[in-house]
Amino acid sequence: MQKVVLSVRLIYGLMWVVFGLNFFLHFLQNPAMSEAGMAFTGALFATGYMFPLVKVVEIVCGALLLSGRYVALALVLLAPILVGIVALHVFLNPEGIPMAVILLTMHVFLMAHYRSAYAGMLQAK
Repeated sequence: MQKVVLSVRLIYGLMWVVFGLNFFLHFLQNPAMSEAGMAFTGALFATGYMFPLVKVVEIVCGALLLSGRYVALALVLLAPILVGIVALHVFLNPEGIPMAVILLTMHVFLMAHYRSAYAGMLQAK
């Protein structure tokens, strides 16, 4: 099981690093997006800070996943970004749902594996 967890963590971390770096370095072509999806991402881009901030968080968290350090923290920081990605594809750009489902599955798998790290956060006090 440890080999599966390691493999998923490395692939997941690499995906975040690659897609985060692509924003700054433009080495991959962006997939086609619906008009509504373009309007939404255009609005985020127009803020001037949102996309760079999100992409830096993606790169840093991806690097943490690759290094195996602070994995639980990286997963917590990536969760709201992933929720945004899934919602974008469910509501505005259904063509991207398969990739969103893959990311979500990997994320949930890793969070389940590291669930003991979240014990304190999940206790009602």
